[in-house]
Formats: sequence, structure tokens, C-alpha cells
Amino acid sequence: MKISIGNDHAGPKYKKAIVDHLEKKGHLIINHGTNSDYRVDYPDLVHPVADDVTKRRSKLGVIICGSGNGAAMTANKHQEIRAALCWNKELAKLARQHNNANIISLPSRFVSIEDAIEMVDIFINTNFDGGRHQSRIDKIPCSK
Repeated sequence: MKISIGNDHAGPKYKKAIVDHLEKKGHLIINHGTNSDYRVDYPDLVHPVADDVTKRRSKLGVIICGSGNGAAMTANKHQEIRAALCWNKELAKLARQHNNANIISLPSRFVSIEDAIEMVDIFINTNFDGGRHQSRIDKIPCSK
């Protein structure tokens, strides 16, 4: 699977660990994140991930910032994006199952690298349930 990833200065270690893990599993990664802890603006590194997912250059996205909130808010400005802020495995699973989320947003200052990797694994390996959830997903965009 092709996966896009983006992070700000709060996430280089997380990104490296996640990318290494995903590449070992055979996934192709498009990296839009920084490798430095020098301050950068997360929207500059999140919008390209959302663009990749929207334009089908990647199937799913992973975004990382300190709280995960700013990254998720940025990605969710794109009409076809459903970015889910996740801080535990159950939320990562439900984001895919019930919300058909296509980007996971991780709060690097609140979860361990090991937990982040587990959440990404769950996120990319969980399918959308469809059914009653689809009508709700259809109501999310403000316009098409």
C-alpha cells in the first residue's frame, strides 16, 4: 500500500520509526515530513499528505504533531479528507470502521512511539464497515 506521511518538529523520531516499520512490511511511503526538531509550521507538511490522499497518489495518510489537533484540523480542511485524531488503539480501529477515516493524526507528546506504531498498523489494516455508517459519512462534507 502507498501511504503518505507528514510531521512537524514534534514528530521526526515517530516518523522515522513508523516509516521503518511500514517499509519492512512492504508499504511504499511518500514522506512530506521534516527530519529535524527545528521549528516548522505543521500545515506546510500536512497539506501535501491530504493532497496525496485526495488525488489518490496514496491510499492513506499519517500525520504527526505535538497534540495531533493542529494537524487533524489542517487535513480536515480538504473536502475528501477524514482525518482522525487517535491516542489509543480502539480509536484507531473505530476511525476506520465507523468513519472511514483516510488519515490518522498522532499526538507525539501524548503517546509512545510503540503505541503510535500499533495504532498505525490497526488503522491501515482495518476496513470500513459501510452500512449504516455510510449515510453519516455522506453528510460530512459541506459541499461536493
